[in-house]
Amino acid sequence: MYPRGFDYHRAASVEEASAMLFELGEEAKLLAGGQSLIPLMKLRFANPSHLIDLGFIRGLAFIKEEGDSLRFGPMTRHGEIAHSSLVSKVPILRDCAAGIADVQIRNRGTIGGSIAEADPSGDWANVLLTLDTQVRIANAKGERILPLKDFIKDAYTTALDHDELITEILVRVPARNSGGAYLAFKRTAPVYPTASVAVQLVMEGNLCTDATIVLGCVGLTSVKATEASATLRGKQIDAKTLIAAAEAARAEADPQPDMRGSADYKRLMIASLTKRAIEAAAARAAGKQIEVSHSYA
Repeated sequence: MYPRGFDYHRAASVEEASAMLFELGEEAKLLAGGQSLIPLMKLRFANPSHLIDLGFIRGLAFIKEEGDSLRFGPMTRHGEIAHSSLVSKVPILRDCAAGIADVQIRNRGTIGGSIAEADPSGDWANVLLTLDTQVRIANAKGERILPLKDFIKDAYTTALDHDELITEILVRVPARNSGGAYLAFKRTAPVYPTASVAVQLVMEGNLCTDATIVLGCVGLTSVKATEASATLRGKQIDAKTLIAAAEAARAEADPQPDMRGSADYKRLMIASLTKRAIEAAAARAAGKQIEVSHSYA
C-alpha cells in the first residue's frame, strides 16, 4: 500500500523546523530516519499532510563526551552509536544500537526519532530508562530539559508540544563498578521484539547494591520492574537470586497476546531474558568484556 499524498518540506535549522510545525499545524510531522513513520504511512495508520525533513539541518548528528555524560544528537544513526568507541564505555547502549533490526535500518534510523515516536515495542526507551537520561527539547522560543521518564507519557505520546523537537539526549555514564545488558527475543532480525529486558546493576564484589530492570513489549509503555529490581538489592548474584528476580519480572509483565505470541509465552520469555541479562550485567560490572546478542526464533 502507498501512503496518502503529502507536501514535503526541508528545514535548514531547528528554528525553521519549529516555525514550520507551528505554521502547518497538527497535520505536519517531522521526518528523522523515517524507519518508524514511513511504514505507518504506508499502512495509512499515519496520514500527515506535511512532512518536515530534519536531515538537512547541520549539527544534529553527533556523539560527544562532556564531564560525566554522553551526549547524542537526535539525528545520530543507530549504526553510528553501535560502532562508537565512546559508547563502548556503556555496553548496554551498544547492545541496544547493535541489535536494532538489520544493517539497513540501523544505517537510517535515529535515536531521536525512536524516542520521539515512543513506540512501546521500540528498544531505546527501555535501555535509556535504566540510566540517568535527560532529553533536551526546543522550539523557536527556547528550550527545556526533561528526564526521560517524564518525557514519555504513554504509548506514542510524549511531552513534546506540537512545535517542539528533540535537540539532544544526555546520558550520565554509570560508575565504574556498574554494568548493564540489554537482551530481546525476536522472530527475525527486522521485526520488533516479542519481549525484551534491560538491566543495569551497581556491584560491590558479588553484592548488588543497586539495580534497575526495565521490561519491553509487555505493557502499554516500558515496564519498570520495581519488585524484580528490589530482589537484587543487598543480595549476592547467585542461582537463588536469579530465579527470584526472574519470577518477579514475570509477575510484573503485563503483555497482550498478538502475532508475536500469547501472554503466557511472553511472560516466559521475560523470565528467561531477565536471568541472562542480570548475569551479563554482573559480569560487566566485574570488569569482564563479554558480548551479548538477541535470541531469534
